[in-house]
Amino acid sequence: MTIDIDAVTTILRETAESTILPRFGALSEDEVSEKAPGEIVTVADREAEELIGRRLRELVDAPVVGEEATSADPGLVRVLGSEPTAWVVDPVDGTRNFAAGDDRFAVMAALVRGGRAVASWILRPTEGTVHAAELGSGTWRDGVRVHRAPAPADPAELRGMTQLRFLSPRERDRVHAAVPGFALLDGGSGCVGVDYPRLLSGELDFMLFADPTPWDHTPGGLLLTEAGGVSLRPEGTPYRPDEEGRLLLTAADETTWRTARSLLLGA
Repeated sequence: MTIDIDAVTTILRETAESTILPRFGALSEDEVSEKAPGEIVTVADREAEELIGRRLRELVDAPVVGEEATSADPGLVRVLGSEPTAWVVDPVDGTRNFAAGDDRFAVMAALVRGGRAVASWILRPTEGTVHAAELGSGTWRDGVRVHRAPAPADPAELRGMTQLRFLSPRERDRVHAAVPGFALLDGGSGCVGVDYPRLLSGELDFMLFADPTPWDHTPGGLLLTEAGGVSLRPEGTPYRPDEEGRLLLTAADETTWRTARSLLLGA
């Protein structure tokens, strides 16, 4: 079964234009709520997820694992391992940025078969840029093929990011101790849909995440690996959306991945 890459891109663009962008910088107080401690959701997230999911199922009739639906029903994520095909959707990645009027947010989707991503998309609505990838066919940015060049060999020239929030105290201490050894180690943009393209473009060379969710990392992970990068667990196994794991380390290449793992995790 083939997937129409352009059809999915159109769905994401049209949903952004009709449901997300009209609310950017215009949300009322009652359109933003807390779904979990430290996690907010907006009416745009919920409406966009429903619309995207319905239209994706018209292309490939498979369960949709959306961030907001899974927040209400955590067991939904299990379909990524139990069903032969499933969609993954993050309707507004970077919701806190979006709600604050910060344009660093994205719309993301991926198609999963046999527990493995086979196609993915990241749209930046305010910029209009789209990254798309298909397993075995490469990564593209607005129709132009993307190849991630190797990162500098010297660790002091490497630029990375890590989200400290979900790291254990010991892991956080290790990261803090590693900061002087890199050219940059920041906390990211608050939106992985922004940060994965930063890694693709060479602005970043590696990223470390804790408790990675399928809707956050399935789209970007395929974009990265199809462009020549790596997305691996600390033990060296490839990231899969149907498997749980504490940490995820992504990098421009295997050498950079090993260097970052050693300095950040002591492995």
